[in-house]
Amino acid sequence: MATSLKAEARDAEPTAASWVRNAWYVACMPHEIEGKPLGRTICNEQMVFFRGIEGQVAALEDFCPHRGAPLSLGFLRDGALVCGYHGLTMGCRGKTEGMPGQRVGGFPPIRSFPVIERYGFIWVWPGDPDLADPAKLRHLAWAEDEGWAYGGGIYHVASDYRLMIDNLMDLTHETYVHATSIGQKEIDEAPVRTRLVGSEVVTSRFMDNVSPPPFWAMALDGAGLPSEVPVDRWQICHFHLPSSVEIEVGVAPMGQGGYDAPMDQKVYAMVVDMMTPETDSSHWYFWGMARRFAVNDQDLTDSIRDGQGRIFAEDIEMLERQQQNLSRQPDRRLLLLNIDAGGVRSRQLIDKAIAVELA
Repeated sequence: MATSLKAEARDAEPTAASWVRNAWYVACMPHEIEGKPLGRTICNEQMVFFRGIEGQVAALEDFCPHRGAPLSLGFLRDGALVCGYHGLTMGCRGKTEGMPGQRVGGFPPIRSFPVIERYGFIWVWPGDPDLADPAKLRHLAWAEDEGWAYGGGIYHVASDYRLMIDNLMDLTHETYVHATSIGQKEIDEAPVRTRLVGSEVVTSRFMDNVSPPPFWAMALDGAGLPSEVPVDRWQICHFHLPSSVEIEVGVAPMGQGGYDAPMDQKVYAMVVDMMTPETDSSHWYFWGMARRFAVNDQDLTDSIRDGQGRIFAEDIEMLERQQQNLSRQPDRRLLLLNIDAGGVRSRQLIDKAIAVELA
């Protein structure tokens, strides 16, 4: 298997670009732009996000056309963005609207980026604006269904976003990085299956008759199910272009049918992971969990979010130190195993999409 993966890695032609540009990426969460502008670098583009008149979201390049100051250091007034350096006022489409005591109507507009607000996130299109179509945003069914509860957060990670994709498509690391929360030795022992299903890469692992690790024991308690009995556990990772991974996870008391158990006899959730490239060696990581049990229990939502946040924080040091090693030795060839199939095939999809875009 390792040999075939090396062949697959060679077959995926490397490209100069690291990410797809003509795609929707999560830019921020709504609370981040309440009453103030937000500066954020996405795909090496410095952007500023804010709410204009009637609450619509706008995204401009973070560059004042007067003296080049970051517009994100300014403030909002009457639905317009005011530069914090000399008071030049910018509209939502990048057109200069005014400046105290000055004539600025002839200033050329600065770049604006297509942006939409949907599913509880603000999304931006860093590529060709003429190709930006809201219909190209993948539907997130859990975000519009009252039968799900969601809680999540955001981390800034000093690593290539693809290292996070590798991490999420191979959950073997849970045994070691997350030993006190979701890790257990059976993860190492269970066979892994990776396949291409339509336009997504799917990696799955099923563990029968195992003890629930601490995080899942807490979830079982929250769902009103026994937490001190053997369980059947599953992990099904779905990679979607341009850079998101959704992971079906859960446990059911043994004998109830495992993954196929009735909804009231299992804890079933979707781990939501959306990686937005910042630079070649950093990214924004929007994480959370959507669940289908005890959906009206806000205390449980808060508890799961806090626990999940601590779990994901454990990944950050590993990925950032990994990035430092790779940056010091960029030409060193890495070894591949069968557990790497999900990450390898996900990178192939990214590289092929970039190649098509460049062509």
